[in-house]
Amino acid sequence: MGGHSHWAGIKHKKAITDAKKGKVFTKLIREITIAAKLSGGDPGTNPRLRKAIEDSKEVNMPQDNIKRAVMKGTGQIPGVMFEEVTYEGYGPAGIAVMVEGTTDNRNRTFSELRKIFESYAGNIGTSGCVSWMFEQKGFITVAKNAVKEDDLINLTLEAGADDVKNEPGAEEYEITTPPADLENVKNKLKEKNVPISAAEVSMLPKNYVDVGEDKARQVMDLMEGLENHDDVKNVYSNFDIPEEVMNKLMKQ
Repeated sequence: MGGHSHWAGIKHKKAITDAKKGKVFTKLIREITIAAKLSGGDPGTNPRLRKAIEDSKEVNMPQDNIKRAVMKGTGQIPGVMFEEVTYEGYGPAGIAVMVEGTTDNRNRTFSELRKIFESYAGNIGTSGCVSWMFEQKGFITVAKNAVKEDDLINLTLEAGADDVKNEPGAEEYEITTPPADLENVKNKLKEKNVPISAAEVSMLPKNYVDVGEDKARQVMDLMEGLENHDDVKNVYSNFDIPEEVMNKLMKQ
């Protein structure tokens, strides 16, 4: 849908301010710990850990923090152990919402996230209620002023990408890949010195729900409320807000 704003693209445009840096650190430390617990403390053989460490360096996390998080995950030093959780539900205008998180207390996390859903006209559903509406894909964004569209298409499709989207009015190209080909496409872009705005394995909607101006603020408040919770790692949704409405919201 040309010129529309989807959550997958919006969240990567939100700048990490100094006020939120502590919260960002908390989430990344948890991700490093879990990645090291599941597949070992060597980023050379643990892609998930490597990605978490790269993300941590991008926000200037001290090396000592990264090292301690890895050691907690491998059991070399004691620490609170977290488990991964996923919640599914609905938001304003009937949008589907998936939440991935990490917690040391499932009951507390469920209760707090349910309250956030309900505060913005949503509700948590049962496992599987909306996950069928999404598919796992590699997702990369590249600024349009960084490369010509034809060059980007040729480069990424040869490396294994599924598609390159150029939404009218958007500032970035959106590249989708099979999850297993994300690193290959990302490395090919780096080889050609094409700057990458964001790169991750994401849950992308198969279809979108149009959200008008009357529900748009409520939808964004729900998304931000969930994203800001300490236990939340990722939030995915299938809403589609017109660009002009999105621009109004970002200025408020």
